[in-house]
Amino acid sequence: MPLGEQVANNLPYLRRYARALTGSQSTGDAFVRQTLEAALADDALKASLGEGRVPLYRAFNKVWSSAYLETAGDGPEAGAHESAAHDRLSAITPLNRQALLLTTLEDFSIDQTAEIMDIDSGSVEKLVQEAVEEIDRESSTSVLIIEDEPLISMQLEDLVTSLGHEICGTAATRTQAQEVVAERTPGLVLADIQLADGSSGLDAVDDILALGSVPVIFITAYPERLLTGDRPEPTYLVTKPFKEATVRTAISQALFFNSSQPLS
Repeated sequence: MPLGEQVANNLPYLRRYARALTGSQSTGDAFVRQTLEAALADDALKASLGEGRVPLYRAFNKVWSSAYLETAGDGPEAGAHESAAHDRLSAITPLNRQALLLTTLEDFSIDQTAEIMDIDSGSVEKLVQEAVEEIDRESSTSVLIIEDEPLISMQLEDLVTSLGHEICGTAATRTQAQEVVAERTPGLVLADIQLADGSSGLDAVDDILALGSVPVIFITAYPERLLTGDRPEPTYLVTKPFKEATVRTAISQALFFNSSQPLS
């Protein structure tokens, strides 16, 4: 397979990681572009990208770490909101949240994560444990679940309540979501893309975001369709079928930045 095609196949998932890590579609995608530009300027780096996802994420990690650790938040396309997000990121140890995202959202092994982050496996395990402990200390919020599969909806309810959050409502259609929000604005939304009546979870979420900024996590079987970087797209995406640890991490990250919209 040509190198360009190999990299293109992995790009949607790198975009997912970059957006979740930065809390922003625009900032995450900008770091991905910088990674590709760095590869074009370095033949050895470009050749390594043909070896799979790990070298691509490792290259991204070097770009991201350099920008966030060596500057005061003036990353690509930085603005007031990006700077605020960077301040939030600096409030904790950035590496532990990065390790958690890599091992859950991106499903890398401990050893692969160690290679990406350029640290030893024992340090990765410690960082992941620290991040999990931080999640356990997070404040609770109210959650709206927009999902048309009853079993998945119940699974998400159980997961959300086990994390100490409360369910403010469940909806299988856009209309039902509107009815829930008319009674109470949620602090977080978990939403499927395709709903029971043919309506879209994206439209249902747009109704909610019209009322104010609410963190949103989309759960879909086809995340690559929403990770092209060609238009305004969700910041947080979880792939179906999902692992509970992945949803747990996404919830924590979305609440951490407290915004589902691009920070531009």
